[in-house]
Amino acid sequence: MGLDILLILVVLTPLVLVIWVIIVDRNQQEHSILRNYPLLGKARYILEKIGPELRQYLFQNDTEGKPFSRHQYETIVKRGKYLTDKIGFGSVKNFEEGDWYVVNSMFPRQMEEQRVDREQSPVTTSIYHIEDDGLFYRKEHRQSVKQDPWLLPDEDAIVVGNACVQPWRIKGLVGMSAMSYGALGEKAITALSKGLGLAKGTWMNTGEGGLTKYHLQSDVDILMQIGPGLFGVRDKNGEFDWGELKKKSEIEQVRAFELKLGQGAKIRGGHVDGEKVTPSIAEIRGVEVGKDIDSPNRFRQFDDLPSLFAFIKKVREVSGKPVGMKIVVGNRENVASLAQAMKESGEGPDFITVDGGEGGTGASYQDLADGVGLPLRSALMLTDQALREYGVRDRVKIIASGKLITPDTMAVALGLGADLIHVARGLMFSVGCIQALRCHTNRCPVGVATTDPKLQRALVVEEKQYRVANYVMSLRKGLFRVAASAGLTSPVDFDHSHVVYKDRRDRVFPTQE
Repeated sequence: MGLDILLILVVLTPLVLVIWVIIVDRNQQEHSILRNYPLLGKARYILEKIGPELRQYLFQNDTEGKPFSRHQYETIVKRGKYLTDKIGFGSVKNFEEGDWYVVNSMFPRQMEEQRVDREQSPVTTSIYHIEDDGLFYRKEHRQSVKQDPWLLPDEDAIVVGNACVQPWRIKGLVGMSAMSYGALGEKAITALSKGLGLAKGTWMNTGEGGLTKYHLQSDVDILMQIGPGLFGVRDKNGEFDWGELKKKSEIEQVRAFELKLGQGAKIRGGHVDGEKVTPSIAEIRGVEVGKDIDSPNRFRQFDDLPSLFAFIKKVREVSGKPVGMKIVVGNRENVASLAQAMKESGEGPDFITVDGGEGGTGASYQDLADGVGLPLRSALMLTDQALREYGVRDRVKIIASGKLITPDTMAVALGLGADLIHVARGLMFSVGCIQALRCHTNRCPVGVATTDPKLQRALVVEEKQYRVANYVMSLRKGLFRVAASAGLTSPVDFDHSHVVYKDRRDRVFPTQE
């Protein structure tokens, strides 16, 4: 008897559910296809919902995915998890497409000839060792290893703000781009701080969300970004608080300040959905809990180059530290007018972060992300050329930002005019990001771009910090390796002569100074 009842339930339950779906869908008014074809329509919407995952894991090949392909993602993960950057058989890159290439030398340098800081002791880090990698079973364990940090010697260190009371000396060419607490959760920020501190010689950009205790979990250098919303340096009325700026500048780890004039993925102020605005974030930013945060499109403190330069000068005087700005380049005239004003006034920023239109963001609008602002390489060349033309290049450092995740792409950026490199999404991959494209929803499934405590449980800080450190150190080692192939003894020596462009018709163009 009991078996009969169970059998009836097994048969009737799905049948009742199907009938209920048909009745509900035939009578709803929102979706036309469901009114005529309830079951087929429901299947269509289910497939549409899981379509991104199906394409990512089943249907797209290793080089097709956007913004980053599966191949690019795996490259980053392997560097962080296994400290390996080797491949077998050959490249999967499409060499028929137009792209930039580093010019190799007929007589490359040996790695032992590279100008590396030999005084730095190796970093004790952690990697995974694979014991068995079968189809249905993988056995691996973590082990401690020693890794050379691959830092620049003192004579090659990049000095930002030579004329400042407290200039900023940098011995690693790669650092963390702007990612705010709020866009990322506290566990992600903590793991990034600890990992970057472990790697030595690098820095983390706070993003416009302000400086927090999570950024200060290690002795890593801090580049504090100030956006139009003035988060972290504003008073109760939303005005710039010079006393708060002075207080932040007295923190030893804070090495420089960056004014965010623009961002490649959103030529506007920042945005954080209200779901992400926890009491902690609200307190740090001086806003309401649970309310959307939208920064103004620009600073209200200045609206032209003279007033911008005056503001930079005052921030520098109050803080005693270098002050730069983050920009998006629209055309040559943009940066030419900036360079001309620097020459005529003798004022201006200590560094310029050039953010390409291909850069990432926690939340933006499709029209801004796709259609406004030049991509990084074009923007870099225009900026470098303009600063050289007006004779002010030696006064300002250029930081390149925009989808730079491997040493070869970074070497090209250095050759096109950059002094330093910013990385954001590569470091997000290192702390667990799987490119779910839900950063703006507060529903990041791996606990990275979310402030939800339940979702953040997925992110284990103690484990992810090592992946961050490994990734950064492997990038620096790779830059020295690419420099050696170009006949150079340091990546700081890259210039325009070391980069060429090959188009789709196999024509090769040198990069003009």
